[in-house]
Amino acid sequence: MPTPHVYRTTVRWTGNLGSGTREYRGYSRDHTIEFAGKPPILATSGLSPRSDPTRANPDELLVGALASCHMLWYLHLCSAAGIVVTAYSDEAEATLQIDPDGGGRFTTATLRPRVRIAAGAPATAQELHAAAHRKCFIANSVSFPVRCEPSVEVEPAPAA
Repeated sequence: MPTPHVYRTTVRWTGNLGSGTREYRGYSRDHTIEFAGKPPILATSGLSPRSDPTRANPDELLVGALASCHMLWYLHLCSAAGIVVTAYSDEAEATLQIDPDGGGRFTTATLRPRVRIAAGAPATAQELHAAAHRKCFIANSVSFPVRCEPSVEVEPAPAA
């Protein structure tokens, strides 16, 4: 059996404005997410009025992780299948449902990868999205449906 991978991260709250959490509106939600040997990610809350809109929030990071994992599997599968991808973008989104008590959950996510290929069968390039989706660690770990609505465009041949 393969050895499991263990990931470690450190989250540090940097939002103490002087009186800690004495008052709900008296502290910032700013924090850093740190990984050994890598630059920290500046983060905040996505829903608090005391959030810094220039920082990433956990909700956005989850959607980014879904889209990134799918893309990385897709590029790997294309490379192995002889599909030459020259451009890839994804306008992913997810819906967060907030409960009356302030809790909540994501109810759905949709990935919209837009791919340009220079070589290989467009139909195969399209089909490989389903394979990438089945392999994505993040999509396989969440409790809400993740849909994928890909499109594949063939790069025009260079003019002779």
